[in-house]
Amino acid sequence: MFKILKRDVLAENVIRIKIDAPYIAKKAMAGQFVIVIPNENSERIPLTVADYDRSLGTLTLIFQVVGRTTEELAALDEGDSVYSVAGPLGRASEFEGMKKVAVVGGGLGCAIAYPQAKALHEAGVCVDMIAGFRNSSLVILEKEMRAVSKNLIMMTDDGSYGEKGLVTDALRKMIDGGAGYDAVIAIGPPVMMKFVSLLTKQYGIKTIVSMNPIMIDGTGMCGGCRLTVDGKTKFACVDGPDFDGHSVDFDELIRRNNMYKEQEKQSMSLREHFCRLYKLSDGN
Repeated sequence: MFKILKRDVLAENVIRIKIDAPYIAKKAMAGQFVIVIPNENSERIPLTVADYDRSLGTLTLIFQVVGRTTEELAALDEGDSVYSVAGPLGRASEFEGMKKVAVVGGGLGCAIAYPQAKALHEAGVCVDMIAGFRNSSLVILEKEMRAVSKNLIMMTDDGSYGEKGLVTDALRKMIDGGAGYDAVIAIGPPVMMKFVSLLTKQYGIKTIVSMNPIMIDGTGMCGGCRLTVDGKTKFACVDGPDFDGHSVDFDELIRRNNMYKEQEKQSMSLREHFCRLYKLSDGN
């Protein structure tokens, strides 16, 4: 059991929790994730490590309420406990040789982009951040992102906050203005990462994307998180979650991520979830 020490709402349906998890916090690195089970009979969901404090033994997770399991996690309050948190899992991000980097976050992806930018900043890398949201009501982590970047460019689709436009508009402007990035890290919806990668490929800039596809066990056994990278099948949970953005088959990824939307809707209407991994009481 992992006690929730702090819980706050960052935006509509976006929750941040800080949990007591000293063994995970001791090992966690930027880019890694954990598998969370809110209650004893809940499904397993992957959540990227948003932050950690080794001295206090705490782990911070940020999630959006989009389905039944995240709804169950959101129902827990300070003082309650999360049933299970396993990790850290996945490969930690590698920043060797980077000197000036643009970190691009889209929507909730900013919760994953922030720890990347923080790790780069602490390593002495010059970081510019570009954060995109649909509108002002969805803006999160602005203060935190500003603290770890030389320049923070806020973008909204409707212009209600920061500059109007897409993150690719801001990135192109920075590159054309002579920013001189040796790498771009893009984290957000697959379609956003796809178009950031297409843009940077034109300029020959190394681009890293973080994959968070459908995931079940998080250890490479189920194959649910498979994706195609450079024509080869990879598992996001053990081979990633970071990959070369110029090599990922984003169209395939987007199709796979949309496979179970109807089932997710149905699960929201059920009063109870039954996990098929458990045996029925009658042995069938």
